[in-house]
Amino acid sequence: MELRLYTEELETRLLSPFACLSSGTRGRQRSEEMCGVRTAFQRDRDRIIHSKSFRRLKHKTQVFIIPEGDHYRTRLTHTLEVAQIARTIARALKLNEDLTEAIALGHDLGHTPFGHTGEEALACVYPGFKHNEQSLRVVDVLESGAGLNLTFEVRDGILNHTGPKTPATLEGQVVRTADRIAYINHDIDDAIRGGILTEAALPRDCLDVLGYRHRDRINTMVTDMIANSAERPEVKMGVAVKEAMESLRDFLFEKVYTGSEAKREAAKAKHVVEYLFQYFANDPGTLPPEYRTKVTDFGSERVACDYIAGMTDRYAVAQFERLFIPRGFPAY
Repeated sequence: MELRLYTEELETRLLSPFACLSSGTRGRQRSEEMCGVRTAFQRDRDRIIHSKSFRRLKHKTQVFIIPEGDHYRTRLTHTLEVAQIARTIARALKLNEDLTEAIALGHDLGHTPFGHTGEEALACVYPGFKHNEQSLRVVDVLESGAGLNLTFEVRDGILNHTGPKTPATLEGQVVRTADRIAYINHDIDDAIRGGILTEAALPRDCLDVLGYRHRDRINTMVTDMIANSAERPEVKMGVAVKEAMESLRDFLFEKVYTGSEAKREAAKAKHVVEYLFQYFANDPGTLPPEYRTKVTDFGSERVACDYIAGMTDRYAVAQFERLFIPRGFPAY
């Protein structure tokens, strides 16, 4: 028996009746031969990990723009923390771990340089831009020249990890909440490391419910989610933990995400993104060849947006310096 068929048989026997089975996928946009070793969702996970877009996440902002310290989260380490939390929950609920991991690893592939600051800047010059939609565009169109041809379930989870629509699978719903669990907790950790917050400043009513240490808060959210979702066709938290988590998130928006020292370079970062967009949109001939070829199909503004959204922080800064900062005349 092929290993893939054996794995699919194990899923049928061991997973929850509410899990999404690899053998039950709604398929890919373009048909292709099945792998003899890996299931459809395992292949999706591997394609994401081996993509250039995934590798670039290591130099993209999470909260702190181009941080000098080595221990601040980047978009890549955030993604790995989301994947770890999501897999823990999926395993406990007997959901499909491979599908869960693939969604988690791909959910932020379309995030801009400079984090949400860059996203806001691109949305100003290219109205309607959203990083979750860009993540889907990366895996459908941009990566490897013609997209990664992922399964419907992974694509749906990536698109709907944020926004008004609920993912079609429970695995996607797990990632949606795991994303929030991860960033709430690691952004507190980074804000304390950066001197923006102190442990004493955290809201006591939230900590009384969730815990007073980083690890305790994550454990409370995860175990509460497992307890309230077990043997049910839904993924949710209990009322008390959910309210405490949302209050802690509101606190972060007030103290960290808006107007804090973490955002001291935000205006400059927006300036970089806006200037780059105008430059490439107005002169698409200056785009790299792999982007230039797409202008006829998508238009210069869409392609300029794609190019800039894919940049790392440091590459965007380097491009800005190359294009807009005068260079000294060489001495002879």
